[in-house]
Amino acid sequence: MSISVQHLTKRYGEQTAVNDLSFSVGQGEIVGFLGPNGAGKSTTMKIITGYLDADEGSVEVMGRRVRDNPLETKKVIGYLPEANPLYYDMYVKEYLHFIADVHHLGKDTRGRIDEAITLTGLTPEYKKTIGTLSKGYKQRVGLAAALLHHPGVLILDEPTSGLDPNQIIEIRELIRNLGKNKTVLFSSHILQEVEALCDRVIIINKGNLVADARLAELRSAGSGKDEVTLVIKESVPASVFEAEPLIEQCRMKGEGHWTLTTVSSTELKKRLLELSLQNNWNIVSLHSESGSLEAIFRSLTSN
Repeated sequence: MSISVQHLTKRYGEQTAVNDLSFSVGQGEIVGFLGPNGAGKSTTMKIITGYLDADEGSVEVMGRRVRDNPLETKKVIGYLPEANPLYYDMYVKEYLHFIADVHHLGKDTRGRIDEAITLTGLTPEYKKTIGTLSKGYKQRVGLAAALLHHPGVLILDEPTSGLDPNQIIEIRELIRNLGKNKTVLFSSHILQEVEALCDRVIIINKGNLVADARLAELRSAGSGKDEVTLVIKESVPASVFEAEPLIEQCRMKGEGHWTLTTVSSTELKKRLLELSLQNNWNIVSLHSESGSLEAIFRSLTSN
């Protein structure tokens, strides 16, 4: 296994951030690491990369025990933390030279830098100082730095944070290509991103493992609930939907934009059409989704 986490526990005072967490990730896997804010994702990633010590348990990366061989472990890991640490006064290429020196790349430095700049789409901006770049390009600089030394394992904490939709697609494709010969563990709050990139997800909540399975398995073992999205032009109080026996939960995402949880999307859509005729609603859109990652995530992590 490229990553092996066994019985990991980390406490901050009386708060347990990670609680007896165990999982493994094999070579060539791209695994989504999910959980609500404060679930312990970033703490776990920092322990895997050797930036934090665990109170209990052990982590091995490519056969190296992190606690026993922290420097050797870092040589095989590319890490992009959520708070991307950059030197804003440095030029992009100057910063990448600095990172290359940290990894003692020697005569390979120029080629590795040029390769990383091309891979991450930094070519139009590499002559600028980092402080003048947009948030999206700053994120690309951090990703380029993580790739410089050709690590076997990539740990990416919110890698598409701050990117526009076009940039997200480009970084998604890059991660997919990297996953062909590297192990990638990445966290994201953009669940569509995880569905597009991963066959497998690990979900934690309050430091505890609540799911570790392939997406297809999660969907087949799901709660059996469907979600129906209704968008209408009219403003309707929640009590209208709460009174419907077919609707187990209703959430308003915006004016006239509702997400409705049900055990039968087919029956509910029929009922919503009846309600629209009775109340003269103007339906903009009406569609359902069964076993979405968003629905699974909520069912596993809601209190």
